[in-house]
Amino acid sequence: QGNFMLKVILVFIGGGLGASTRYFFNTMLAGKIGNFPLSTLVINIIGCFAMGVVVGVLAEKSHTELYRLFIAVGFLGGFTTLSAFFAETIALIHAGQLHAVLISALGNIVVAFAACVAGLKFSQIFF
Repeated sequence: QGNFMLKVILVFIGGGLGASTRYFFNTMLAGKIGNFPLSTLVINIIGCFAMGVVVGVLAEKSHTELYRLFIAVGFLGGFTTLSAFFAETIALIHAGQLHAVLISALGNIVVAFAACVAGLKFSQIFF
């Protein structure tokens, strides 16, 4: 139970730091190229690169779960969820589960985008 709470606290702190870092990048890059969402693109590229490094480094080590929770799940999860999506996709590819890769990619890109549009329409109708 105590170990579980430590893990929750590490994810919580890492997530807060990641979200704060994302806010910093959003603030610093806002409006640099007109209306183009430069900050989101930069955050996703940096976050995905960092996730690749973290997955590569921690995959070869033992006793890395707390680091993974703090950095990958917490910080990078708060910084960008796109990095988690790509890390999971790489794991599925390495496992040879190409069917699952296709379903995950379609779900996370096409269906999630459609859900966002649907949520916008829902809010316009009911709120």
